[in-house]
Amino acid sequence: MKKRYLLYIVLIGGLLSAGCKKGLDRFPETQFSDADYWNTESDLINAANRMYQQLPGNWIDNRGDDNVAQGGANTISNGTWVIPNTSGDWNNRYNEIFTSNNILEKGVKAQVTDAIKNRYFGEARFFRAYSYLQLVQKYGDVPLVLKTLDIGSPELFMPRTPRADVMKAIYDDLDFAATWLPTRAALPATQWGRVTKSAAWALKARAALYEGTRQKFRNEAGWQQHLQLAIDAAMNVMSQGHALYSNYQNLFTRVAEGPSNTEAIFVKIYGVSSANLLLGHNNSRDLENGRIAITRNLIRQYLYTDGLPAFNTDNTPVSTPSPLFVAEGSETSYNTIFQNRDPRLTASVFQANESAYKGPWVPTTSLGARSGYATKKGFSLDDWTLNGAATTDRILIRYAEVLLTYAEAKYELNGTISDADLNLTINALRTRAGMAVKLTNAFVTTNNLSMREEIRRERTVELALEGFRYDDLIRWKTAETVLPKELLGAKFVAADWPGTNPNTLNLNANSILIAEPAITRKFQANRDYLYPVPLNEIALSGGNVTQNPNW
Repeated sequence: MKKRYLLYIVLIGGLLSAGCKKGLDRFPETQFSDADYWNTESDLINAANRMYQQLPGNWIDNRGDDNVAQGGANTISNGTWVIPNTSGDWNNRYNEIFTSNNILEKGVKAQVTDAIKNRYFGEARFFRAYSYLQLVQKYGDVPLVLKTLDIGSPELFMPRTPRADVMKAIYDDLDFAATWLPTRAALPATQWGRVTKSAAWALKARAALYEGTRQKFRNEAGWQQHLQLAIDAAMNVMSQGHALYSNYQNLFTRVAEGPSNTEAIFVKIYGVSSANLLLGHNNSRDLENGRIAITRNLIRQYLYTDGLPAFNTDNTPVSTPSPLFVAEGSETSYNTIFQNRDPRLTASVFQANESAYKGPWVPTTSLGARSGYATKKGFSLDDWTLNGAATTDRILIRYAEVLLTYAEAKYELNGTISDADLNLTINALRTRAGMAVKLTNAFVTTNNLSMREEIRRERTVELALEGFRYDDLIRWKTAETVLPKELLGAKFVAADWPGTNPNTLNLNANSILIAEPAITRKFQANRDYLYPVPLNEIALSGGNVTQNPNW
């Protein structure tokens, strides 16, 4: 199945490519003329496969407080970024949008039924919405281009479109996609990996939750409508027969690949194998080399086995921590922090002496793991043996996210959430993880907890290291509180760190490794909630595209 699907990608991979100016220029000529192409369903399939090929895997995201990279501080995370001349965050998305628009325009001549044609137009509009959502999340207002442009097109100089109009276009695209794409159950096994109605609804739920909460916490009008859209879209996905994969740790490895795993809703497919490599990545080697080294800041989010926390989701201590919490100054070993915790923690981070990359994990920073922690989530020994040729698929949307979206949107819209909805969402995730204590309204009241905090916590730990943390901090408007704080790592206990001289480490008074001190980090609330627009985009538009505030 994977081999057949990837063959289609290779057939079209050299066929189509996008222009450069603002990512919106004319498609270059190829050995196929438009008169000879765009006639059959096979042409539509191969054209659509270009969108899957362009799809980024998004393996590494160091913008939040949840992990650090071996190469030093992330300039977005620590607030030292500057306005770039060009950026793939802008150009690559418009290249992808161009591909979608090209299919929508040229595919109209295909000699196929409307149902077949609209199925692939649905794919094109899904991918267009996927790219526009990423642009809106980063830049806010962006030029909304819904057709291909020529070198002389006046739209090349168009200003930024208000984000409300871009969001409407995203919703319109996803509604069209959900109408014409096949259901999960109807998708042939040989086409696994292609987008379905579930993917369209799940992306709409993601987009609507983002925009609804972003507006709510900035006191902007209209947030209720977005949250209701998120609830409705999530409910649509929940009606499609999806289920959580049985094993949380294995979910991110090869054993969970394929159509039998209905938790995976939208996947970047790699493969076929190292002997027949079509698309590969290097995630497991990146983990070994510390490019995604989890921080103590993230570990603090995981509950204890009694269902109680020690820290809030903004890394401030709770007023009454779990009795199982061991004060950080009193930790007697590297592994103390892993004891009596939510099982998802040890499914995501290697403990000292646990079999890891090249054998038992020995705490160190020498490989570039600046936090002293070794990330386990997504690690594959089979992939690790292949430098640049790993083929484990990357799940980009999964059913667990949909459940979390439903729970958060329900609570934020109404200010309450029923125990029935908690069982349907949060507690289903805890059951899968092996977490015995369930979240109920009575439990929150009895233990003086915040329901909002516990819903956010569940999202943070369930989706840890999957690229959500930074965007969540932005939409919750807590980035200004969270990101300027120090990033902490593991506890230094000499017996657990053989061969390491503590004088080479930056340790605090509790012998906790400081990966990045607070003095080096900042977040300007009047500026940093949006990315700076690349200077070339402003110049190429003749100044019609304007810069974001205070950049």
